[in-house]
Amino acid sequence: MVREFKLPDVGEGLTEAEIVRWLVEVGETVSEDQPVAEVETDKAVVEVPAPVNGTVKEILAEEGEMVPVGTVIITFDVEGETETEAEADAEIGAEADADSAAGTEGVSAPDSEADSVPDGVDPGTASGGRTFAAPATRRIARELGVDIGTVAGSGPGGRVTEADVRAAADSGGEAASEATDEGPTSATRRLDDEASLDAEAESTDEAVEPPTEAASRDRTLAAPATRQLAAEEAIDLDSVPTDLTKDGEAFVTPTEIEAYADAQRRAQEADAEAVSAEPIVDSTVSGEDERIPYRGVRRTIGEQMERSKYTAPHVTHHDEADVTELVEMRSRLKERAEERGSSLSYMPFVIKAVIAGLREYPILNAQLHEEAEEIVVRGEYNVGVAAATDAGLMVPVLKHADRKGLLQLADELNELVSKARGRSISREEMQGGTFSITNFGAIGGEYATPIINYPETAILGLGAIKEKPRVVDGDVVPRTVLTLSLSIDHRVIDGAEAARFTNCVKSYIQQPEKLLLE
Repeated sequence: MVREFKLPDVGEGLTEAEIVRWLVEVGETVSEDQPVAEVETDKAVVEVPAPVNGTVKEILAEEGEMVPVGTVIITFDVEGETETEAEADAEIGAEADADSAAGTEGVSAPDSEADSVPDGVDPGTASGGRTFAAPATRRIARELGVDIGTVAGSGPGGRVTEADVRAAADSGGEAASEATDEGPTSATRRLDDEASLDAEAESTDEAVEPPTEAASRDRTLAAPATRQLAAEEAIDLDSVPTDLTKDGEAFVTPTEIEAYADAQRRAQEADAEAVSAEPIVDSTVSGEDERIPYRGVRRTIGEQMERSKYTAPHVTHHDEADVTELVEMRSRLKERAEERGSSLSYMPFVIKAVIAGLREYPILNAQLHEEAEEIVVRGEYNVGVAAATDAGLMVPVLKHADRKGLLQLADELNELVSKARGRSISREEMQGGTFSITNFGAIGGEYATPIINYPETAILGLGAIKEKPRVVDGDVVPRTVLTLSLSIDHRVIDGAEAARFTNCVKSYIQQPEKLLLE
């Protein structure tokens, strides 16, 4: 028995996901819960497990393809329950009969054309027996210029596979070229009934490929489905060559549309190749543009930043703190932390100082609910820490950070950042934040205007820790300085409160022994 597996909702509210990589191949035996694919959501890359024990029968989605949730992406032959050849033949025969019956009504009842001539199938093939192939296989056939209706399928029940299409493209390239060179040999003829129209379409499609020059007609007859196909391909029906007529006027079929579109694409590709082959005189001209898909995590980041920037009026308060004592304390504690298996950075100290500031100025730990017209001051202290990854900026959240010590914060933060960079972090681990911190100083920056992680109302940016000259007791001495950039949502937080909060945080990181009281 064949089991279909649909793309599940691997994240809350997910509508689509990208197939990053298939972990199995057709014909491979899998066990239940074995990962079969890696899928990228708007937050991370997750593995999709097999729902049954069986053998991979068909893979219906390509790597890099965006697939809506609920779409069948893979099928399995369940062990001990394989489909019989007779059942497969019966299915093909039944669908072929239905297609043939629908095809005889293609002119008198144009609305049925979508059924009589499936996308990517030659009308002649449809009338004699339907070609079975996945949408991805049909797309590859169109890209390679292969008539899928002429390809012999090697898959179960005669289904055409990607390998079949590629083999046909490799073996039929020269023949296709010779057929094109012969040019059209048609003459316009009167077709008095629907049966002769189908037969003429079949013979024409098999004999020649329509030329690319425009037909320059004032009017062209076509069924609604054919017109829709022409619109999808951005083709003017009056420009499609045809040797078929109905009631004395030109009649265009779907196959002629596809053939004309393929010819246009090949001509454009040939022009592009000719341009790229021209010698480059100006040595300053760069290479080809790189096109990076804007989706997955990158698109989510962009949408979140856009929403935040155009929803919350941002104001950024800049300041600096003398962290000479903090540097000395961290240096003393670092070796002890390593003995306990922890890597202690400056971030846990800053998190503790931020929590102390949020307790004193809770409005910075608030969110604005516009629909309810309420400012909600959060009772929890869930601190998000931005982490740079290959996919973009992610913000893991340390839940209940006020209840944890320095080493526990350090361990959890290191674990979350590692998971984010490895694309294994869950959505829950990046949700529920009440305040965020971003450390752009790690790459050498001093000041910035960080964008608030909406719906939060504040974010603190940390600059690079540098040694600078400062006046202490009337003398100019070297001190270690940390720059701070606090962005706030001015609808909720006033500039004075932002300054007082920053001063509070400064007092704790300038005198880190005060953190022992927190």
